[in-house]
Amino acid sequence: MNIENTAVYLIGFMGAGKSTIARCLCSMYSLQLVEMDETIAAEEGMSIPEIFAAKGEAYFRSQETALLERSGQPGAVISCGGGVAMREENVRLMQEKGTVVLLKASPQVVFDRVKYSTDRPLLNGNMTLEHITELLEARRPFYEAAAEVKILVDGKTPEEICQEIAAVLDDRC
Repeated sequence: MNIENTAVYLIGFMGAGKSTIARCLCSMYSLQLVEMDETIAAEEGMSIPEIFAAKGEAYFRSQETALLERSGQPGAVISCGGGVAMREENVRLMQEKGTVVLLKASPQVVFDRVKYSTDRPLLNGNMTLEHITELLEARRPFYEAAAEVKILVDGKTPEEICQEIAAVLDDRC
């Protein structure tokens, strides 16, 4: 399987690098980018924290599923929100339409990347390594079950991660 012949769904915890790796993959391999959070925010006319505050997490999660239903053509890289893999329906859609790639980052790397962020509704008011570790561990089984490809990101450059993803997909044919 060649990277251009599948939709690549990047999943993982917030701060794992999904957006960065999606942009890098698109640049390196001339693929189409679908940034789920940005797309939903643009469609709703408000930020993710504003959507959570005004309409609730359940509404936001339903928008993620709707976006998955209408995206996923071959040659696309879909940078998923951190909670996408928590829904069985989302996992089914991603696995049917493409290849699910889990970006695995340690809690410390996640904390270092997000500690100054104010646009992470699930961390606002509780931006600690302990809380991140708890959330990450709660989500890990969902991520692991959904992913066909698992990439450790700690200590690697975006280019190294992208090359690793492409190599794994090329080896799968």
